[in-house]
Amino acid sequence: MRDNDPVTSATRQPEPPASPKLSTSLESGGAPVVKPRLIATDLDGTLLRDDKSVSPRTVAALAAAEEAGIEVFFVTGRPARWMDVVSDHVHGHGLAICGNGAAVVDLHGGPGAHRFVKIRELARENALDAVRLVREAAPGTVYAVEQTYGFYQEPDYPKLHMEVPDALAPAEELLAPGSVAAGQPVLKILAHHPTLDPDAFLTVARLAVGERATITRSSPSALLEISGPGVSKASTLALCCAERGISHEEVVAFGDMPNDIEMLTWAGRSYAMGNAHPDAIAAASGRTVANNEDGVAVVIERLLGERR
Repeated sequence: MRDNDPVTSATRQPEPPASPKLSTSLESGGAPVVKPRLIATDLDGTLLRDDKSVSPRTVAALAAAEEAGIEVFFVTGRPARWMDVVSDHVHGHGLAICGNGAAVVDLHGGPGAHRFVKIRELARENALDAVRLVREAAPGTVYAVEQTYGFYQEPDYPKLHMEVPDALAPAEELLAPGSVAAGQPVLKILAHHPTLDPDAFLTVARLAVGERATITRSSPSALLEISGPGVSKASTLALCCAERGISHEEVVAFGDMPNDIEMLTWAGRSYAMGNAHPDAIAAASGRTVANNEDGVAVVIERLLGERR
């Protein structure tokens, strides 16, 4: 996510038993094209324009995809309470993957009335280990704690989000048993460093934490997102697809930042935006134009044309 709107490792698993049907159209290399059954799209920097709007062209493309029988999943680093930007564009099942895979949310209730369908929490002992290890490796790191319905932060954590935290306290206190934040699952920890290069900070943190947690980033600043081991957009999307009998070859994914890399790698067809991070571009099988140029809609329109 971006700084004021609020990245991990997944393999292709689990592989559902679907037997995809091939269309008669061909990619440029001449290989048969698998008909898409699900579109998975990131929001910030991807589906949304920089002003956080969804263009009329994109709204029409999403609706046309659903009408053609292709499911659309919003897959984002945003928490569920920040999904109002797309609440008017929910079609069909209305499910979204939030918090970089930490939660599957039913958006049908509208803003403030969403329902958690699946939660993949970050165990508090893992969170405490990550907080300690990253702080040791990168002194000056400050934290916020993202829960299902709560948001807590340390006093020195910058005001990156347009919201008031439920409480201010050191992360170690917030994650302790019996704390003010003890009643809800932890979805992810946010770690901010005031001076480090964002990619350098990500490398340092991953080396320090190892397999205790999944660490990624989606902000242009040095803001990391720490989730449970194995939790990513890709791994949760794979679970949702397996439940529907959809194979990874039948998924088309869109993204722009490091937290999209595993999803872009896992999907049968994937597109990095024209404005994407270099690592996201390297991970995707294709590229479209920038978010402000309706890059997602451009591809969806072409995909629907292939189906005719």
